[in-house]
Amino acid sequence: MNRKEAIRAYKEARRPMGVYQVRNTVSGKVYLGTSVDLPSILNRERAQLRLGAHRDRRLQADWKALGDGAFAFEVLDTLEPPEDPGYDPADDLRTLEDLWRGKLAAAGTEAYNPPRRR
Repeated sequence: MNRKEAIRAYKEARRPMGVYQVRNTVSGKVYLGTSVDLPSILNRERAQLRLGAHRDRRLQADWKALGDGAFAFEVLDTLEPPEDPGYDPADDLRTLEDLWRGKLAAAGTEAYNPPRRR
């Protein structure tokens, strides 16, 4: 497989989508999010924190104080999309995130970020 074919295959490949968390292993607080490309978003979250550019200031402050060893980047749940090429996963991802927020809240887990507005 040449380089162009490899790039095309990568772009056409289905990426896992779902709910993820960045968990502070010291305090137990979590930053919860969703993405249509979980590997990419986890890399981006990590890079933003390392660069001091994360949009959540409380999470960034804890990262700076505790260091990267105090955080875990985890996929909580994945969403299997239907074969429909016109499928928009936005509503399903929001619903899945709401379910996880409920589970975490019931367990007493505090979140850095509030739920997204609908």
